[in-house]
Amino acid sequence: MTTYDNGPAMRLTGLPTPPLWICILLGIVMIIAGLLVLGDLALFTVISTIFIGWMAIIAGGFEIIHAFWTKGWGGFVWQLLLGALYLAFGIVLVTQPLTSALILTYVLGLLLLISGIVRVLVGISHWQQFGWIILVSGLFGAVAGLIILTGFPATGTWVLGLLLGIDLLSHGIGWLTLAWLPATRTG
Repeated sequence: MTTYDNGPAMRLTGLPTPPLWICILLGIVMIIAGLLVLGDLALFTVISTIFIGWMAIIAGGFEIIHAFWTKGWGGFVWQLLLGALYLAFGIVLVTQPLTSALILTYVLGLLLLISGIVRVLVGISHWQQFGWIILVSGLFGAVAGLIILTGFPATGTWVLGLLLGIDLLSHGIGWLTLAWLPATRTG
Protein backbone atom coordinates (compact mmCIF):
# COMPACT_ATOMS: atom_id res chain seq x y z
CA MET A 1 0.00 0.00 0.00
CA THR A 2 1.32 3.44 -0.94
CA THR A 3 0.74 6.46 1.24
CA TYR A 4 1.31 10.08 0.38
CA ASP A 5 2.35 12.63 2.95
CA ASN A 6 0.55 15.93 2.51
CA GLY A 7 2.27 17.47 5.57
CA PRO A 8 4.96 20.14 5.50
CA ALA A 9 8.12 19.44 3.53
CA MET A 10 10.91 17.82 5.51
CA ARG A 11 14.59 18.63 5.22
CA LEU A 12 17.42 16.17 5.76
CA THR A 13 17.30 16.91 9.48
CA GLY A 14 13.74 15.64 9.71
CA LEU A 15 12.50 19.05 10.77
CA PRO A 16 9.75 20.73 8.75
CA THR A 17 10.72 23.57 6.44
CA PRO A 18 9.60 26.95 7.82
CA PRO A 19 6.59 28.56 6.13
CA LEU A 20 7.25 30.55 2.97
CA TRP A 21 6.55 33.91 4.62
CA ILE A 22 9.11 33.24 7.40
CA CYS A 23 11.80 32.36 4.85
CA ILE A 24 11.07 35.53 2.89
CA LEU A 25 10.93 37.70 6.02
CA LEU A 26 14.22 36.30 7.37
CA GLY A 27 15.85 36.76 3.98
CA ILE A 28 14.74 40.37 3.67
CA VAL A 29 15.73 41.22 7.27
CA MET A 30 19.16 39.62 6.86
CA ILE A 31 19.79 41.43 3.56
CA ILE A 32 18.74 44.79 5.04
CA ALA A 33 20.96 44.16 8.08
CA GLY A 34 23.85 43.22 5.79
CA LEU A 35 23.42 46.40 3.76
CA LEU A 36 23.31 48.48 6.96
CA VAL A 37 26.52 46.86 8.18
CA LEU A 38 28.21 47.41 4.83
CA GLY A 39 27.14 51.06 5.03
CA ASP A 40 29.38 51.72 8.04
CA LEU A 41 32.06 49.07 8.34
CA ALA A 42 34.05 50.82 11.06
CA LEU A 43 31.04 51.21 13.35
CA PHE A 44 30.05 47.57 13.01
CA THR A 45 33.65 46.43 13.47
CA VAL A 46 33.61 48.17 16.85
CA ILE A 47 30.14 46.79 17.66
CA SER A 48 31.33 43.27 16.75
CA THR A 49 34.36 43.66 18.97
CA ILE A 50 32.23 44.81 21.90
CA PHE A 51 29.81 41.91 21.34
CA ILE A 52 32.67 39.39 21.31
CA GLY A 53 33.97 41.03 24.49
CA TRP A 54 30.66 40.64 26.31
CA MET A 55 30.41 37.01 25.22
CA ALA A 56 33.92 36.41 26.60
CA ILE A 57 32.97 38.07 29.90
CA ILE A 58 29.84 35.92 30.20
CA ALA A 59 31.78 32.76 29.28
CA GLY A 60 34.49 33.63 31.81
CA GLY A 61 31.92 34.16 34.55
CA PHE A 62 30.28 30.83 33.80
CA GLU A 63 33.67 29.10 33.71
CA ILE A 64 34.50 30.44 37.18
CA ILE A 65 31.09 29.43 38.55
CA HIS A 66 31.49 26.01 36.91
CA ALA A 67 34.85 25.57 38.63
CA PHE A 68 33.17 25.94 42.03
CA TRP A 69 30.24 23.67 41.11
CA THR A 70 32.49 20.84 39.95
CA LYS A 71 35.39 20.92 42.40
CA GLY A 72 35.46 17.11 42.47
CA TRP A 73 36.16 16.87 38.74
CA GLY A 74 39.75 18.06 39.14
CA GLY A 75 41.40 20.97 37.42
CA PHE A 76 39.79 23.55 39.73
CA VAL A 77 42.73 25.96 39.46
CA TRP A 78 42.87 25.56 35.67
CA GLN A 79 39.17 26.29 35.33
CA LEU A 80 39.54 29.39 37.51
CA LEU A 81 42.52 30.51 35.45
CA LEU A 82 40.67 29.93 32.18
CA GLY A 83 37.65 31.84 33.49
CA ALA A 84 39.87 34.71 34.61
CA LEU A 85 41.55 34.82 31.18
CA TYR A 86 38.16 34.94 29.45
CA LEU A 87 37.09 37.74 31.78
CA ALA A 88 40.28 39.72 31.22
CA PHE A 89 40.07 39.23 27.44
CA GLY A 90 36.43 40.32 27.43
CA ILE A 91 37.10 43.38 29.56
CA VAL A 92 39.90 44.47 27.22
CA LEU A 93 37.63 44.00 24.18
CA VAL A 94 34.78 45.97 25.76
CA THR A 95 36.88 48.81 27.20
CA GLN A 96 39.27 49.20 24.24
CA PRO A 97 37.16 48.18 21.21
CA LEU A 98 39.19 49.94 18.51
CA THR A 99 42.54 48.60 19.71
CA SER A 100 40.93 45.19 20.21
CA ALA A 101 39.50 45.26 16.69
CA LEU A 102 43.02 45.81 15.39
CA ILE A 103 44.30 42.83 17.38
CA LEU A 104 41.41 40.60 16.30
CA THR A 105 41.89 41.62 12.67
CA TYR A 106 45.63 40.89 12.81
CA VAL A 107 44.99 37.46 14.34
CA LEU A 108 42.32 36.79 11.69
CA GLY A 109 44.79 37.72 8.94
CA LEU A 110 47.40 35.35 10.37
CA LEU A 111 44.88 32.53 10.71
CA LEU A 112 43.62 32.99 7.16
CA LEU A 113 47.17 33.03 5.79
CA ILE A 114 48.26 29.95 7.74
CA SER A 115 45.10 27.95 7.05
CA GLY A 116 45.30 28.95 3.38
CA ILE A 117 48.86 27.69 3.09
CA VAL A 118 47.92 24.42 4.82
CA ARG A 119 44.96 23.95 2.45
CA VAL A 120 47.20 24.60 -0.56
CA LEU A 121 49.60 21.90 0.64
CA VAL A 122 46.75 19.48 1.35
CA GLY A 123 45.24 20.20 -2.07
CA ILE A 124 48.55 19.48 -3.80
CA SER A 125 49.05 16.25 -1.87
CA HIS A 126 45.49 15.08 -2.63
CA TRP A 127 45.35 16.30 -6.21
CA GLN A 128 43.88 13.03 -7.52
CA GLN A 129 40.92 13.20 -5.11
CA PHE A 130 39.61 16.64 -6.18
CA GLY A 131 42.55 18.35 -4.52
CA TRP A 132 42.19 21.30 -6.86
CA ILE A 133 39.07 22.39 -4.92
CA ILE A 134 41.06 22.46 -1.67
CA LEU A 135 43.93 24.20 -3.47
CA VAL A 136 41.65 26.97 -4.80
CA SER A 137 40.07 27.38 -1.36
CA GLY A 138 43.54 27.62 0.16
CA LEU A 139 44.64 30.22 -2.37
CA PHE A 140 41.60 32.38 -1.56
CA GLY A 141 42.32 32.04 2.18
CA ALA A 142 46.00 32.85 1.80
CA VAL A 143 45.30 35.86 -0.44
CA ALA A 144 42.65 37.13 2.01
CA GLY A 145 45.15 36.78 4.85
CA LEU A 146 47.83 38.62 2.88
CA ILE A 147 45.42 41.43 2.00
CA ILE A 148 44.50 41.86 5.65
CA LEU A 149 48.11 41.71 6.87
CA THR A 150 49.63 43.96 4.19
CA GLY A 151 46.95 46.59 4.70
CA PHE A 152 47.27 46.49 8.48
CA PRO A 153 46.53 48.57 10.59
CA ALA A 154 44.01 50.24 8.26
CA THR A 155 42.27 46.91 7.65
CA GLY A 156 41.61 46.62 11.38
CA THR A 157 38.96 49.30 11.18
CA TRP A 158 36.81 47.64 8.52
CA VAL A 159 37.55 43.92 8.02
CA LEU A 160 35.37 42.56 10.82
CA GLY A 161 32.45 44.73 9.72
CA LEU A 162 32.92 43.66 6.09
CA LEU A 163 32.89 39.98 7.03
CA LEU A 164 29.78 40.47 9.16
CA GLY A 165 28.03 42.33 6.33
CA ILE A 166 28.91 39.67 3.76
CA ASP A 167 27.76 36.94 6.13
CA LEU A 168 24.41 38.65 6.71
CA LEU A 169 23.89 39.19 2.97
CA SER A 170 24.71 35.58 2.11
CA HIS A 171 22.50 34.35 4.94
CA GLY A 172 19.62 36.48 3.65
CA ILE A 173 20.12 35.25 0.10
CA GLY A 174 20.14 31.70 1.46
CA TRP A 175 16.76 32.20 3.16
CA LEU A 176 15.26 33.73 0.01
CA THR A 177 16.63 30.86 -2.05
CA LEU A 178 15.06 28.38 0.36
CA ALA A 179 11.75 30.21 0.03
CA TRP A 180 11.71 29.89 -3.76
CA LEU A 181 13.03 26.36 -4.14
CA PRO A 182 10.07 24.27 -5.25
CA ALA A 183 11.61 21.09 -3.82
CA THR A 184 11.21 22.41 -0.27
CA ARG A 185 7.53 23.23 -0.63
CA THR A 186 4.54 20.94 -0.74
CA GLY A 187 1.65 21.80 -2.92
